[in-house]
Amino acid sequence: MRGFVCAQQQPLFRIRPLVRPLPKIIDAHAHLSERGDDALARFAEMNSLRYTLDGLLESMRENNVGRGLLLSPPLRSGVPLPNEEVFELCRRSGGLLSPVVTVEPSAKEVRAAIRLAESNRKEVKAFKVRLGYVKAPAVSPLFEGLYDYAESEGLPVMFHTGDTVTSTGDLAKSHPLTLDALANKREELTIILCHFGNPWFEEVAELIYKHPRVYTDISGLTTGGGAYPDKFAGWLARKISEAIYFAGGPEKVIFGTDYPITTYSDALDLVRRLDVDEGDREMILWRNAETVFKL
Repeated sequence: MRGFVCAQQQPLFRIRPLVRPLPKIIDAHAHLSERGDDALARFAEMNSLRYTLDGLLESMRENNVGRGLLLSPPLRSGVPLPNEEVFELCRRSGGLLSPVVTVEPSAKEVRAAIRLAESNRKEVKAFKVRLGYVKAPAVSPLFEGLYDYAESEGLPVMFHTGDTVTSTGDLAKSHPLTLDALANKREELTIILCHFGNPWFEEVAELIYKHPRVYTDISGLTTGGGAYPDKFAGWLARKISEAIYFAGGPEKVIFGTDYPITTYSDALDLVRRLDVDEGDREMILWRNAETVFKL
């Protein structure tokens, strides 16, 4: 009832301009590879983006984005870009991008991810598990070593949740409620539900309200297509605003684009549409990420 009452008290959803320049914005969820077999290249083309490191950094500068987290994009073969290539792109960025290590569900891959993180402790900001694209669920014993290490180092683990970019994705494994059991078992693990569990926004609202260390990001929610893009953006803004009311505040919501799937202009427009106070908007755009990822 708490979420319902709060939503009733906020019946109007207005597009509010940013009343003053923000000191910085942090994009906590971006992809890049510069490879011809990158499966996300089609989104870059659809969004008229220059899908190169220079193109990404230029988009960041144009939109007052001071820092970003870089994640492996999927390749056309179905596997993620090797983490070492993500690290190289981050090094070339001059400190503007920090790497997130993608972890696949095998004992060998988990060990390799931990070794990579251990040898690059100052650079790594989080891990990523591709729920819905891999066969293992979040509670698989294969990930136990990863969770142990993440807890010991205070590193968040990001999980893909909700809709998948391919029609062969497994929604039963990417449903956000599959993370409830993990959060119950691992109370010291910082969990981030990527993409707000789209379309299961209410379930994510409950999870971030229930669990002290569970967060969500707003990345990859629009692609610029569809017959009703403006109406869809308004619907998203209502859903996210209501989730914030239910959770009692914006402290659990983190800005991200999922670049190149969503452009900076569309992602920032979504934040402007949220019916929240200006201070809450700042928390979403950079303060929360600065705290959670220790930036």
